Amino acid sequence: MKDRETKIQVQEVDIPAIEIKDVVKVYKLYDRARDRVKESLGLGRKQPHKLHYALNGVSMNIYRGETVGIIGTNGSGKSTILKIITGVLNPTSGHVHVAGRISALLELGAGFNMEYNGIENVYLNGTMMGFTDREIDEKLPEILEFADIGDYVNQPVKTYSSGMFVRLAFAVAINIEPEILIVDEALSVGDVFFQAKCYHKFEEFKKMGKTIVFVSHDLSIISKYCDRVFLLNKGNLLGEGSPKEMIDAYKRVLVGQYEVSGAEGQGSLADGAGAENTDGRAAEADGPRITGVNPDAQEYGTKQAEIVDYYVTDERGVRAMAILKGARFTLHMRVRFHDHVPAPIFALSIKNVLGIEITGTNTMIEKAFLESGEPGQVKDITFTQKMTLQGGEYLLSLGVTGYNGDTFEVYHRLYDVMDVTVVSDKDTVGYFDMESEVTVSDAPEGAQTAE
Repeated sequence: MKDRETKIQVQEVDIPAIEIKDVVKVYKLYDRARDRVKESLGLGRKQPHKLHYALNGVSMNIYRGETVGIIGTNGSGKSTILKIITGVLNPTSGHVHVAGRISALLELGAGFNMEYNGIENVYLNGTMMGFTDREIDEKLPEILEFADIGDYVNQPVKTYSSGMFVRLAFAVAINIEPEILIVDEALSVGDVFFQAKCYHKFEEFKKMGKTIVFVSHDLSIISKYCDRVFLLNKGNLLGEGSPKEMIDAYKRVLVGQYEVSGAEGQGSLADGAGAENTDGRAAEADGPRITGVNPDAQEYGTKQAEIVDYYVTDERGVRAMAILKGARFTLHMRVRFHDHVPAPIFALSIKNVLGIEITGTNTMIEKAFLESGEPGQVKDITFTQKMTLQGGEYLLSLGVTGYNGDTFEVYHRLYDVMDVTVVSDKDTVGYFDMESEVTVSDAPEGAQTAE
């Protein structure tokens, strides 16, 4: 019997819930509003528009019971593909087939009447999804309990905060028994407790064999919940695969290295980092170029020694903004000396988004460099360590300081100059993971316990 159940489940997974074949979505872009009018009237010899391919021949199969993530940079076509799946948009060409009742949580406010109160909007959305008033009556207590917005449910939704709004919208979407749930970044608005409740609901849906498709920039969530991930970039489907494979590819897209030739993870970096001059010294970069650099970073110092480049690489040596928890990574810093600097100290610190300094080190603590810097010299400094921080966003600060006699000098400091995302599918309590090994066993027979 057990084998038969297993076979049934395998067959179910092989049935597509969503089929997307060669979908193209093209928009006409006009420099001026009057150009649109001229074209509609057939005036002018030249076409006044440019074609923008939001999606360019995208094909996907999403199977029943899967939880699928779609990732990519802003403007890659993620939200467009979800809107086409749900019927909000029509493709310019191509074919989409959906097998099953869809519940979608797309842009905040979609499907809600701002003048109606919360309960009226529940009935409005339920009716649009094909439910009778009697069926909605039966589901209403569960919806209101999940939303947990109290008496505000009787107020017009235009008075709601964004958090209250998404609570109600998600409660409606997830409690009307959909076969397919579509979510586009909406959960980023809710508080952490509501998000936890929603992701717990995702787990329930997965166990029930429901299909979930969602777009998120939170790579930890993608890694933890998704069975499969699609990677889009500028309207093109770059690939599909496991969360780890696609997150790794996404990291390379972020720094413009997706098309680096050679074996996986091999070869020099696309932008020339790591290249050497004939004298053996690493070639100096033109300055920080990596996505994720803070353009408003605070800096100060005498500039007798100056930080001229900085970036993070993952355990394969590829530039990255996202690091897998448990993996080794390296912070690279390049410093040019404009003056004699006795015993410079190179420093790194990591803060969370609240500004709390979590950890850090420097070359004096590590006893890694005790020489002086001379005018014209360029030094490459690397800090390599294992990532044990919890999943989330972190800010990096860099510095070059030192002692000139008894006087402490700051030559160059960059505060919150970069952000790094830690991708984790298991977070413990607090700021970092102690990598505990836990065992539970039966107590020895006859062992006594205090009453």
